[in-house]
Amino acid sequence: MTNQSLTVNGERTAIGAVPVHTSVLDWLRDRGLTGAKEGCAEGECGACSVLVARPGIDTPTEWTAVNACLLPIASLDGQEVVTSEGLGTPAELHPVQQEMAVRGGSQCGFCTPGFVCSMAAEYYRPGRSACSGDAEHGENGFDLHSLSGNLCRCTGYRPIRDAAYALGDPGANDVLAGRAAAAPPAPVATGMHSAEGSFVRPASLDDALSLLAERSDAQVVAGCTDTGVQVNIFGSRPSLTIAIDRLSELRGFEVGAGEVRLGAALTLTEIERRLAGRVPLLEQMFPQFASRLIRNGATIGGNLGTGSPIGDTPPALLALDASLVLASQRGERVVPLAEYFTGYRQTVKAADELIKTIVIPLPLAPMTAFHKIAKRRFDDISSVAIGYAVEVRDGVVAAARIGLGGVAATPLRARATEAALIGQPWTEETVRTAAGVMAAEGTPMDDHRASSSYRSAMLGQSLLRFYFAEQGVLA
Repeated sequence: MTNQSLTVNGERTAIGAVPVHTSVLDWLRDRGLTGAKEGCAEGECGACSVLVARPGIDTPTEWTAVNACLLPIASLDGQEVVTSEGLGTPAELHPVQQEMAVRGGSQCGFCTPGFVCSMAAEYYRPGRSACSGDAEHGENGFDLHSLSGNLCRCTGYRPIRDAAYALGDPGANDVLAGRAAAAPPAPVATGMHSAEGSFVRPASLDDALSLLAERSDAQVVAGCTDTGVQVNIFGSRPSLTIAIDRLSELRGFEVGAGEVRLGAALTLTEIERRLAGRVPLLEQMFPQFASRLIRNGATIGGNLGTGSPIGDTPPALLALDASLVLASQRGERVVPLAEYFTGYRQTVKAADELIKTIVIPLPLAPMTAFHKIAKRRFDDISSVAIGYAVEVRDGVVAAARIGLGGVAATPLRARATEAALIGQPWTEETVRTAAGVMAAEGTPMDDHRASSSYRSAMLGQSLLRFYFAEQGVLA
């Protein structure tokens, strides 16, 4: 098929006959839109950031910053994109571009267009100016986490932060702000083929499951934050790619009396904003999960679907006693997350199944926390990740669930530690004893992120930190 197209900077543009695995970044640059750059090809530098019109929470459309290097151009068939060139002109700079210029936010300029696009997404975020200033927000409500996926190698971050904090509200005649009042383009079923293979976006979940039943070797993608790296860095070329990110059946969201139901194709950002703090454990995890650019594309189902032992959502969801709804043409089944992982990047999910929904039972434990041990505070891969959910009644531990990541071939529950806590008084003595048990959980390994002994030590220290934080000793 050669009739695919998308709107770029307000102009409808045919995608044309290009290899199926062509990235949005390469496609844009081949058409002369060279503001977006390739710095890392794996979503860590943000030099390739562009804006995509996505369904909003507070407005029909939100301008969402994504990594153009990770997305295949086929995934944007029918969609709407704005690049740094579409924000302003040399004669009439966009407010973000103007502030970056006058406050010295650019030197070599390589990273600047990516910063500008990420900054513009936050500039247009509904309700931004109503947020109060704190250590990571300006008085204008600008959230610095929106720039956590953008790296600068020469300017330094202070003038970039100054530019962000100087932004006012969009003017009454701002075209992109006005565009947010209308719905984004509806997702379209599409098929794109080349010598490299095929890319298909089915029209419905049933169509996706039918296709997956026929082609169990297909690569299923949502935000492409994992598959895009495999394509760019390792030369992966799946013969069939099935995109499920816009399927309405996988994008449900419900907070009921007895459970929270999260559609597997919701992005981490969408979940964070829709939950709005109602699941405190996840609220702690979200800012530590990669960067805002990644969370704008990465889905909760995708993070679980990879089966990675160092994903950030599994430890948190294990502590929350979550279950997964798996769907296939044979029907649906519910699997407790604690029984989902079977080996290194292996799960009970059959080749013809998709994760449809993540279910979190209510009520939540009153004491929860998420600890991530990594070399950087944000935008890093875990050496160890721990999720806690503990209930204490009359000074005795009535229930405890602890999820661990990075200490075994799979994410796992710290069963021995839980047993050492339940039924015991919630005291420093009990916790120190349990910390010794926790240090022996899993089978930590040595790698470039951390040694096995360090990982074990961090497990025990994490439990102690959790206890002292709950006692008000640690902030």
